[in-house]
Amino acid sequence: MKNAAPIRLVQITDCHLQADPAARARAGFPLRQLEAVVAAVNRERPGMVLVTGDISQDESAASYRLAEQALSRLDAPWFWLPGNHDQPALMAERRELPDALDLGNWRALLLNTRVSGRAGGELGEAALATLAERLAADDRPTLLVMHHPPLPVGSAWLDEIGLADGEAFWRVVAPHRQVRAVLFGHVHQAFHGVHALADGEVPAYGCPSTSDQFLPGSSSFALDEASRPGYRLIELRDGELETWVERVEA
Repeated sequence: MKNAAPIRLVQITDCHLQADPAARARAGFPLRQLEAVVAAVNRERPGMVLVTGDISQDESAASYRLAEQALSRLDAPWFWLPGNHDQPALMAERRELPDALDLGNWRALLLNTRVSGRAGGELGEAALATLAERLAADDRPTLLVMHHPPLPVGSAWLDEIGLADGEAFWRVVAPHRQVRAVLFGHVHQAFHGVHALADGEVPAYGCPSTSDQFLPGSSSFALDEASRPGYRLIELRDGELETWVERVEA
């Protein structure tokens, strides 16, 4: 694992596209903003891009067509997973929904936390059992990637609609020290937290939306109108990672 070539990933999330390409969100135009983020990401020259859910706002087939068109302008392979606003069947009609990605000396496991009809997320017993099996079978440094945050982010209204079985998730993760980080969407803001384990801790990272931004630390829904769309860069090297957020004028 020593001296392996570094791997650069980018996370983008929460595009909230609608069937109408000119549709407006609360603070901007989601398709235009996504296109600006894609252009900025290309300048970073990543090896792979992860799109962590809420691709659509109106759950329409046309919104996924627009998303695929915009994301296909990326110069790197890209992969998506569903969020609470998404329709996985419509996503899969346009592009596969992988559950694992081989990153050479690393790997990423993509977890589906969507629950139909609910804003909050959950993995469920079967998915947690599968996660435990996959972690036991491969000790490469691992990223866990999902839509809903598995720990509180400090905004009361968001914490009510996070990952409902977060405690069970961390019990599964606890024995597996190869888990280096959790990446999630849903919160529309840059976030860094840690979950303490008996013999260490696992960092967890939220990502700005390509569309509207949420105000950190708010007790009820509030936009952060001073923030801009953005994305998260993740660099993997020698079993360790470095990550930071970049913002985009759009």
